[in-house]
Amino acid sequence: MLSLVFLCARRLGGHRPAARRALDLLPAELYPVLFQAAFLDGRTLTLRDIVGTWPFPVLSFQRLLGHRDRHPLLGEKPSKLGVQAVILAVVAHLRRALEESGSGTSERRCRLRLLDMTGLQDADADRGPEGMSLWSGTVALAKACVEVSKHRNECLKRGSKRRKGPSGASAAPQPLGVEIRADLFVNGTSFGILRDALQTGAAGPLRLKCRDFHAEELSVAGTVGLLESLEPSGVRRVDLRFNNLGLAGLCAVLPHLARFPDLLSLKLPYSNVDVRRLAAGTDAGPRCLAAQLGRLPCLKELNMGSSRLSGKLRQLLGDLQAPLASLELAFCYLLPGDLAFLSQSLHAPALRKLDLSGHDFSENLLQSLRRLLEEASASLLHLDLMECRLTDARLEALLPALCRCSRLPCPGLFGNPL
Repeated sequence: MLSLVFLCARRLGGHRPAARRALDLLPAELYPVLFQAAFLDGRTLTLRDIVGTWPFPVLSFQRLLGHRDRHPLLGEKPSKLGVQAVILAVVAHLRRALEESGSGTSERRCRLRLLDMTGLQDADADRGPEGMSLWSGTVALAKACVEVSKHRNECLKRGSKRRKGPSGASAAPQPLGVEIRADLFVNGTSFGILRDALQTGAAGPLRLKCRDFHAEELSVAGTVGLLESLEPSGVRRVDLRFNNLGLAGLCAVLPHLARFPDLLSLKLPYSNVDVRRLAAGTDAGPRCLAAQLGRLPCLKELNMGSSRLSGKLRQLLGDLQAPLASLELAFCYLLPGDLAFLSQSLHAPALRKLDLSGHDFSENLLQSLRRLLEEASASLLHLDLMECRLTDARLEALLPALCRCSRLPCPGLFGNPL
């Protein structure tokens, strides 16, 4: 049920002239509910007025609107127009601040220093024409950073002509900046604008700070360049898929992940890794990959889906410093020895998610899988065994181990001939 305060805020937001006048009189405590009403009703102009006079140092979408799956009003939003309105309001605020710092006047009311947009969009969600995807949100933020940086440079040039300090440099004061925390999704189309935003905005008025980084279809050099441009603190997840890096490319990229002390999740599916192609006695690539994974002390989630890792799982996971909570190895052509190692490793009792889709669970693999499920039974919450050629007889052989997984609500068995 909607509160009376929310209904009043919704009514006020529908009349922009009255709302603009009211913002000068209303207490700061009413701004969050005004933001909620304007955002959910698509009042983009009113939304820009609210953000332009935001009285708090932090504006967090998740705090104001809740998670999109749990908020009773958010539905299929965030809407593209609503998110763009917030970004445009921040850009307008910084442009005014830059102009005022150059002219020596200051009439700023906005106290915003941090815009938190993390968790707002999903990389692969189909939101339709009115929704904002993670890719389009990344592009909008990158363009905003570049625009504000260019405007700052223009203001500095004008200020240096009007006023010089003792050293000959511009004496115009610099405005306080705004930091934007966001999840970023980049591909070959958006690579250029994001690169420019990260490079030019690092010390600019509008600074882009990444939490979850997703990249598709980038070269080794492009991937490394963007990873090096990210601020190390705060990066929580890195997802590099469909990049066709190969074993050599991964060995070139992974050393740059050691910069991120808080990295919890690494997803490398469809990376075109096939250890079966290696000549006998040439283990340099897998050893390098294992060593780099071992340099990620906080790693809890690993996805190597569609990599041919036959016989190399012990080597790959042997240097990890802590047990994994999530391990996705779909279509990895694992051998019985790989599953036997996993069932005896420190990871098995800690696994909460396990994906072994795409393996042919014949009698040899089936025995190893049964032992692995027994070891993981106390912690396992999510299990995928899709397209594993599980027949009724093979599933019946697994049932005792599956029944021990008391916390597992529903195993994924799609695509099996049951």
